[in-house]
Amino acid sequence: MFELFIAMVKEEWRVHSTMFGSLSFALFPFMIFGIAFMGAFLVPLMHTTLPAGNITLIIHANYLMLGIMVGGFGLLGNEVMNRRFGQASLLAYSARSLPLSEKFIFFNFVVKDTVYYFFLWVFPFGLGYILASPFIGVPLSSALLLLLTLALAFLFGLCAVFFLSTIYARSRPLLWAVLAALVIGWGGLAAITHTNPALFFLPLLLNSAFSWGNLVISCAVLVLLFAIAILLFNPESVGSEKIYRDSFAPLLKRFSFLPNPPLAAKDTLDLYRSGSMIGQTIFSFILPLAVIWFFLSLLGPFFPPHGLLFIFAITTGIIASTMYTWVTMFDSFGPYACLPVAVSTLISSKLTTFSILQVIPAVFIAIVAILSGEAVYLVPAVVLGISVSFYAVGVMAWLCGLSPNVLVYDVKVLFVYLILVGIVLTVFTSVAFANPYFALSAVLLAIPTWLLVRKAKIRWDAVDPAGF
Repeated sequence: MFELFIAMVKEEWRVHSTMFGSLSFALFPFMIFGIAFMGAFLVPLMHTTLPAGNITLIIHANYLMLGIMVGGFGLLGNEVMNRRFGQASLLAYSARSLPLSEKFIFFNFVVKDTVYYFFLWVFPFGLGYILASPFIGVPLSSALLLLLTLALAFLFGLCAVFFLSTIYARSRPLLWAVLAALVIGWGGLAAITHTNPALFFLPLLLNSAFSWGNLVISCAVLVLLFAIAILLFNPESVGSEKIYRDSFAPLLKRFSFLPNPPLAAKDTLDLYRSGSMIGQTIFSFILPLAVIWFFLSLLGPFFPPHGLLFIFAITTGIIASTMYTWVTMFDSFGPYACLPVAVSTLISSKLTTFSILQVIPAVFIAIVAILSGEAVYLVPAVVLGISVSFYAVGVMAWLCGLSPNVLVYDVKVLFVYLILVGIVLTVFTSVAFANPYFALSAVLLAIPTWLLVRKAKIRWDAVDPAGF
């Protein structure tokens, strides 16, 4: 196992380093370290507006969400073992040529990805805080405990979504039954304790009051979820044979008003037939936002009366922008290289499909506004969320072209993305807090979005297509 694991780690390094250089990839964790180290010195200032416990809650929620966003191995398991990585990752495909079982290879793949994300995101952040702790008067034991609980928060998100996505791949009715049981359980816990269930999150409990008992329970839950997910994983398609009728021609007519209708129809069919349209909506959109809502609701007293809705709308916009990765993850420019199709044409096609998918976040924000009793601010919240989503995807297209899943780990790309998006989020959060109807001014983001998309097409048309 160790030999296969090391080989997969080397392969991961080779894939990223050949795309944007070994140095840029190696510097990525150092950037996360620098953010944590410098951010630690701002913690005393933040205490003037937010209690220490709330800052800790926000950080743990972010790492829980990171785990949720990357843990959909059950959803992509067949793609990993067959089509998606069959060309780029020979090791994940080796079950067809070597005496190694699919589950053995997949287990190593998941462990490799878990370790990979841990050393890219979790460990550098914890180490930065640990080295800054003597300068801000934080005990070393508290800093080490934060690294432990952040790692557990990340693993809880990853293992929970891995478990749920594997159930989804096996049986969708069973997934709905499990989710219903979880909702009933959380609702019952809230009714009995009169407390937000997010406060019972085990890593948070460990961070506030460490106990070996809670640590053992946390590790046991993680091992159980991970083991069940691995056992349930099936590299072959589950269920009866599927025969699809010709859907391309009807979609082509339906999308005739769009630019490049054939490509938009193809992208839609790829999403639907791979199961990604429903699965990604559940595991990469609805589930992370549901978790965020639990944690954000604890911070309601620190926001203006309407502030929670607009924070949620902005967060929804950022997560909705990742839908661009859905429409680019199964496609590359290679198969189109022999056709009279430019890279800019493919980018336009992906952005068209992305625009269609924005119906999902718009409806989601509207539902949240109505259920939270803030229906009067429904339109400004939807405008803000969708505007942020389109702006963020414009930045992503300009920086990453058709490869956002990979190029995000180029330290230069991520740094520029964080700056450009962070400034906009800060400005429009302040505007929405000042007056909810001022959030309508977010439509002005259409101008920089259009310019970014235009620059993206020019930039990536000039890149050697062999690199895609």
